[in-house]
Amino acid sequence: MSAPALVEELKRGLDAPICLTWELTYACNLQCVHCLSSSGRRDPRELSTTEAKQVLDELRDLQVFYINIGGGEPMVRSDFFELVEYAINPGKGRTGIGVKFSTNGTYIDAAKAQRLASMEYLDIQISIDGIDAATNDRVRGAGSYAMARRAMDHLASAGFGPFKISVVVTRHNVDQLDEFKALADSYGAQLRITRLRPSGRGADTWHDLHPTNAQQRQIYNWLLARGDAVLTGDSFFHLNALGESLPGLNMCGAGRVVCLIDPVGDVYACPFVIHDQFKAGTVRGDGGFAEVWKHSELFRSLREPQSAGACASCGSYDACQGGCMAAKFFTGLPLDGPDPECVAGDADSMLGAVRIELTPRPSLDHSHRRTLSLTTR
Repeated sequence: MSAPALVEELKRGLDAPICLTWELTYACNLQCVHCLSSSGRRDPRELSTTEAKQVLDELRDLQVFYINIGGGEPMVRSDFFELVEYAINPGKGRTGIGVKFSTNGTYIDAAKAQRLASMEYLDIQISIDGIDAATNDRVRGAGSYAMARRAMDHLASAGFGPFKISVVVTRHNVDQLDEFKALADSYGAQLRITRLRPSGRGADTWHDLHPTNAQQRQIYNWLLARGDAVLTGDSFFHLNALGESLPGLNMCGAGRVVCLIDPVGDVYACPFVIHDQFKAGTVRGDGGFAEVWKHSELFRSLREPQSAGACASCGSYDACQGGCMAAKFFTGLPLDGPDPECVAGDADSMLGAVRIELTPRPSLDHSHRRTLSLTTR
């Protein structure tokens, strides 16, 4: 099947998500200024161990191949290893589910690294956002760079294998892409770079942190040169309008091939749109997750053919598909309008007319009770 035909097929939705993200907890020891889930404090309604295992059984029945576990910081949960081990090796002759989990690395000591290295079908992403503490810690918090590097050292010493180093690209670390790649190579790890979205606390910091138009082209050229060796999670398909398509799918998969389960069991169309407008249901309802995935009115509507809207006359629409739904929504742009980082500049005048104080706000905020400040201006 050709790439365009595959994209059209995926837009109609699948029997189960290709990539399901599950935020196990909103609890986190850090307070990253761009956190897409505004994590910090634990939600008392969090799914119990028993409920979480029931969800894993459902996902197994749907033949979900693997899940992305995140948070918050997932290792904060006392049942973290119990749940990961249940997903990977449920026993009774049942098929396991592969697990990829994202962590800031704080809780990976030598013993835990050995335990993680003993598991099959497990992938780990350590998050950093700067090649040095000065760049990273302004975004992720004091001491966070040292903690992440210590976790990498423990995983390497334990013989874990090729873990991932995950970087959110901002205007302050674009020039460090080669150094990030070199760091990953030094550990025998794989670099993963993702796009900054104006979701969660990122809604307050996006205008200060997102790469400039010139830097968007810099990212594009770098990925063209490095794309086969760097993972992106299809974050940058809006850059395809610059010419040659980057590796991966150029489409929004929200509610079609991806979705999010949050710590209390609510299901959202995408990890980047934790907002009531994009909440499809709850795993705690009748029929559980399968009912939401297969019969949610929201998901059904997202699987219908979408209007190109203001982008219909653009010759690059087929290449970029209008960009990211979440990026448009949280910057106050219409969903059928151009991506706020449209490389042709088609969103610039629209963004200039948006009153930031009237843009949609994330529905939930679990941030620690202190004032955030961004010192990267």
